[in-house]
Amino acid sequence: MQMKKLIIIALIFMLFLLPVQAFADMAEGDMIITLGENLTDDQKNLLLAEMKAPEDAQIITVSNAEEHQYLGNYIAKSLIGTKAISSSAITVGKEGSGLEVETKNINWVTDEMYINALITAGVKDASIYITAPTSVSGTAALTGIIKAYEISADTTIPEDVKQAANEEMVETAELGETVGQENAAALIAKIKEEIAKNKPETDADLRAIIEQAAKELGITLTEEQIQSLIDLFNKIKNLDIDWNQVGDQLNQAKDKISKFLESEEGQGFLEKLKEFFVSLIDAIKALFSK
Repeated sequence: MQMKKLIIIALIFMLFLLPVQAFADMAEGDMIITLGENLTDDQKNLLLAEMKAPEDAQIITVSNAEEHQYLGNYIAKSLIGTKAISSSAITVGKEGSGLEVETKNINWVTDEMYINALITAGVKDASIYITAPTSVSGTAALTGIIKAYEISADTTIPEDVKQAANEEMVETAELGETVGQENAAALIAKIKEEIAKNKPETDADLRAIIEQAAKELGITLTEEQIQSLIDLFNKIKNLDIDWNQVGDQLNQAKDKISKFLESEEGQGFLEKLKEFFVSLIDAIKALFSK
């Protein structure tokens, strides 16, 4: 459990695509539910019980057509499928509480993907639980969370923002297939941080940032991957983003991680990590002494 919390904290580095605001018309503790349209009544009731949804929770239905509308340009139709199944519960937290994500039965959309979608939609200070009755890709829940924000905040997210966010999520996933999901997430976060600091103006500037970030993280990129990232971040940097705020948020995330590691829980995690490595070294020593 401690490991999961630390991973979630680390994923904060992926949160900073756009300036954020909380659900405009919802108060702390309020919950909004998104349900896949193709769930059976029994499955809906099961998931609502699993989410501990109150009777007055606002419920939004997500269709398979909406999944294809949001993600069809970037994800194979076979991966999106023909049914909307995955669902989510978003509980508004107190100001400054941050985001927490927990998933169950989701096999394709990662925590990083969900978090990026939420931040792109301008969501902060919420607890998000994403689930399905069986193992599914999770694209319906991703679509639902964005839709939930639009409805609950009575606003429309610009289409170019949605498209750029979705493209980034898919780009991260595809990059993760060759360099590892954690490396891909760290690379994207590092590039954002450098864009916030240095405000690149040309493709050459972007290339330099991408190549330096990859070098610092020990990641080897192909020319095709570099060009793909240049194209992606050209789109992102041309959106209406306050990059000074992006940089500030990244620094706040670092502070959060530091505070966690200094806490009793964080120290306990580090002690367990230390014990693991000590036992691993002892095992290696024993192996060579035979």
